[in-house]
Amino acid sequence: MRIFHIHSGGVHELTELPTQVPAQGFVWIACARPSFQAQLTEIQTHLQTLAGMQLVDLHVSDLLNAQLPSHYDYTSQYDLLVFRRLATLNGDAAEPPVAAAGSSPVKRSGPPVLRRIDTSPVGFAVFDQVLLTVHPTDCAVRDAYATRLLAALPANHNEGRSSPMPGARVPTSPADLMLRVVNLMVDGYLDLRRELTRQLDHWQNELLKPRARYVNWSSLLEARLSLHKLDEICEDQRTAVQDWIDALETWSLPDTPADLRELDLLKVRSRDVLEHIERVVHHVRRLEQSTETAVQMHFSVQSNRTNDIMRTLTALTAVFLPLNLIAGIFGMNFEFLPLIHKADGFWWALGSMAFIALALVALFWRKRYLARSSRL
Repeated sequence: MRIFHIHSGGVHELTELPTQVPAQGFVWIACARPSFQAQLTEIQTHLQTLAGMQLVDLHVSDLLNAQLPSHYDYTSQYDLLVFRRLATLNGDAAEPPVAAAGSSPVKRSGPPVLRRIDTSPVGFAVFDQVLLTVHPTDCAVRDAYATRLLAALPANHNEGRSSPMPGARVPTSPADLMLRVVNLMVDGYLDLRRELTRQLDHWQNELLKPRARYVNWSSLLEARLSLHKLDEICEDQRTAVQDWIDALETWSLPDTPADLRELDLLKVRSRDVLEHIERVVHHVRRLEQSTETAVQMHFSVQSNRTNDIMRTLTALTAVFLPLNLIAGIFGMNFEFLPLIHKADGFWWALGSMAFIALALVALFWRKRYLARSSRL
C-alpha cells in the first residue's frame, strides 16, 4: 500500500494512513487487491474518519472482483469507477486467467502482441478529499504515476518523501488524479495499435500470396477473437467514462471562479479521455474489418488459382481428345482399315495426330486458355 498527501505545495508520501482530514489538498490511498482485502477493516475505519463514509458492501465486492468489466457507479458521497487496463506478461503482471480446479493454468496462443490483450480491472473510489485506488499486484500504472508525483531527488520530511513538482501541475482533486491515471492506462491501448497494425499487415501479406499453401489459421482465429475481446473491453470503457461525464453535468456549479474553472478543466480532461478511447475503438474495428477482408481475399485468390489450374487441365484434355479418337479408330478389330496395310501408314497417322495436337495448342494459346494469369 502506498499513501500520498497531494496539495498545491507538493506531494508527500506517507508511511501510514492519516488519522485526520488534511488541512489542504487530498489523500491518495493506492493499494493492491490482496492488500485491500487483508486490510479492509482498517481502510474502512480510516475512510469513515477522513470522508465521513465507508464503502458499501457491493462496491467492496466490485473492487475485489478481478474479472469485473469497466463500469461506473455512485452514491451520495462518493463515485466509483472500475477501469480495465492492459496487463502485459512481463513487468506488469496481472492475476493469471482463472483455470478449472485441478487443471493447469490457461495458456494463451497466438503472436506475443496479441497475448498482451489480457486486462485486469483497476478500481477508483472518489471522495471529496480522498481517492482510494485498488490495483492488481505489482501494478506498473500506479508506480509509473507515483514516480511522476515524486521528485527525482526527494528530500527528507517528517511525513515521508516530498516533491515540489517544479514545472508540473499537481492534481487539484481526487477526480483530477483519477482521470490522469485513467488517461495513462488508455495510452497503453494507444501504444498497442502500432504493434497490432504491424502484425496484421504481416498476416495480410501472407494471406494474399497466390502460391501460399499454409496459413496459421489457429493464430489467425486467436487474433480475431482477441480483437473482438478488445472491442468489447473498449466499449465498456467508453460507456463507463461517458457515465462519469454525465454525472459531472449533474454537479452543482461552484461559487468561486477558480472552482468553476477546475470543474471545467475536469470536464475537458474527461472528454479527452473519452476521445482517446473512441480512437482505440475505431482502430480496433478497422483492424477487424481488415482481417475479415484479407481472409475473403485469400479465398478469392485461392479460388482464382484453382480456376487457372482447371482451365489448363481442361485445355490439355481437349488437345488429347482427338488423338485418343484416332488411336481408338485404328485400334478397332476390323480386317480392312485405311492405311492399316501400308508401309508408311503409321507415320501418316502419327503426323496427323501431331498436326492436330499442335494446331489445338496454338488455338488455345491464342485464346489464352493456356496462358498463366497475372499474379495479384
